[in-house]
Amino acid sequence: MFFRSLKPGLASERHLALIWLALGSAPMAEFAAHAKPDALVLDLQHGLWERGALESAIGAVGAQVPVIARCAENLHSAIAQALDAGAASVLVPLIETAADARRAVSAGRYPPAGLRSAGGVRPLLAGLEAMLAADREVAIGLMIETVEGVENVEAIAAVPGVDYLFIGTGDLCLSRGTSDSEVIGRDCERVLRAATARGLPCGIFTGDASAARRALESGYRMAVCANDIELVKQGFLTAGEEVRRSCETPASLSIRTR
Repeated sequence: MFFRSLKPGLASERHLALIWLALGSAPMAEFAAHAKPDALVLDLQHGLWERGALESAIGAVGAQVPVIARCAENLHSAIAQALDAGAASVLVPLIETAADARRAVSAGRYPPAGLRSAGGVRPLLAGLEAMLAADREVAIGLMIETVEGVENVEAIAAVPGVDYLFIGTGDLCLSRGTSDSEVIGRDCERVLRAATARGLPCGIFTGDASAARRALESGYRMAVCANDIELVKQGFLTAGEEVRRSCETPASLSIRTR
């Protein structure tokens, strides 16, 4: 198979630590894979990924680590593009109803199970039978990130073919109109309960390794331990601040104050 499947990790009882990549850099994906995460998430919705870079990144790391493509939207074309590039899983955003969930599942499966069109360079590389075998290993994840999605999460989780749920905390705060931890926490707990009741792993977007650890200790099966934007930003800020502090010697300070 041309990609490493996410399904064995989802079927296990272990926690899955994810690295989230938005900067659209195939070399960055290689660096991230070197850290041996349980999966990489390539953000096609808000990230800078172009089709060529997406293909390059998945070609470089997809056989080593499962690659989840967060699709731009819940459309057949967006889901097919991610899977045709060789992603092991699609994470479909802004799922609000059971109908949304059924549409996402259908777009991610070849007939007769769904409506996905056959094609793509990587899926057809080893022939039709290999393409159909790989289809059985594709994992369909759904993002719950609005008030409506939370209110309908039990029906969403019951849709056949869904492999996991994932909470988008940032958009959920926007949808609720608040970032109050108690309010958002109740929403997240409801999603987690609905997933658990259906035997589905539930993931959540977390900003760093400490937050990821707390989420996993709280019952979530998947959490984001690092993302490229924050790592690069904080790396530059830390380096700059360290140099500035080292230059603040008593001599230089006395010169400034004369």
